[in-house]
Amino acid sequence: MQLVDIGANLTHESFRPDYDALLARAKEAGVAQIVVTGASAAGSRSALALARQRPGELFATAGVHPHHAIEYDDATDVLLRDLVAHDEVRAVGEMGLDYNRDFSPRDVQREVFARQLAIAAACGKPLFLHQRDAHEDFMAVMRAFDGRLGRAVVHCFTGTREEMTDYLDAGWYIGITGWLCDERRGTHLRELVRDIPADRLMIETDAPYLLPRSVRPQPSHRRNEPMYLRHIVEELARDRGEDVEVTAAATTATARAFFGLPAA
Repeated sequence: MQLVDIGANLTHESFRPDYDALLARAKEAGVAQIVVTGASAAGSRSALALARQRPGELFATAGVHPHHAIEYDDATDVLLRDLVAHDEVRAVGEMGLDYNRDFSPRDVQREVFARQLAIAAACGKPLFLHQRDAHEDFMAVMRAFDGRLGRAVVHCFTGTREEMTDYLDAGWYIGITGWLCDERRGTHLRELVRDIPADRLMIETDAPYLLPRSVRPQPSHRRNEPMYLRHIVEELARDRGEDVEVTAAATTATARAFFGLPAA
C-alpha cells in the first residue's frame, strides 16, 4: 500500500529533534510521498528547502495562511512568485480565509487571499486552500477569478454538506484529515465522505496537528506525524464501504495526478 500525504507541516519546530526518524517511520507505514505545507513566507522557503533534500519523496507548497495575512507585504508577494517558479513547489497555498480565530483582520485576509490567487493565475499551478467559518466570502473571492485558475483542493475539509457540494460543483478536490477520526466533532463527515467522487478525494495528516483519535494505543503526546496517515485511510475506507486497498490506491492516484507527482 502506497499513500500520499498531501499536507504535512514538516517545517514545524516540533519535528526538528527527530526529523529523519519520523520520515523513516512514515515510509515504513506506507507513506511514499509527502507534500510539505508552506503557510508563511519563512515556512514556504523552508518547505522548498526540505523538498530539495529528498527529491521524488518530498514536495512543497508556497503560500501564506490567513492567520499570517497581516504579515503579507510586497516583499512577501515577490518571494512567493519566486518560490512557485521552482519545480519542487507543486501548489500555491496554504491560502484562504479563517473567520474562526480571526488572527488577521477579515478585510486583510480577503485582500491577501486575492493576491495569492493572482499568483496562482499567473503560474498556473494548483491551489491549496483553507476555509473555516468563512464560506460565503471564500466563494465570493474565488468567483472573482473564475476561468483563471487551475486545479484546487480545499484541504482539511470539516464543513457542511452544502459547502462540500459547492466545492465539488466548482470542480475542486477535497482533502480529509484525522478530523474524520474524532468521535466528538467529526461524525458528520462519515456520511459526507461517501459522496465525494474517488477522483476528487485526497488524504492528509496536517501534522503536527489533528492526531487521529483512532490511534491505539494513544501516544502520551499530541503530536501528529505522517505515519498516522494509515489510520485516516482506514477510517475513510470504512465510512465509504470500501476495502482499504481500494481507498488507498484511489487517493494516491488522485494526489499524484493533482500535484503532478511521479510514481514512487
